[in-house]
Amino acid sequence: MRYIVNKSCIGCGACAYVCPVIFKMTEKGQAEAEPMDVPIEALKAADYAMENCPACAIVPAD
Repeated sequence: MRYIVNKSCIGCGACAYVCPVIFKMTEKGQAEAEPMDVPIEALKAADYAMENCPACAIVPAD
């Protein structure tokens, strides 16, 4: 499973806080997802970040 962060990101940082293995904040203050499959140990956190994104900016890439 991979994720992407679309342009509706509001830069709140919640995803990076919940799942720093996959989500990072850029210098522009927007989140981005690492271009890799989510490790099994981070899958629950990544799903939680997607489901609770206030801007619905995180979507599955697959």
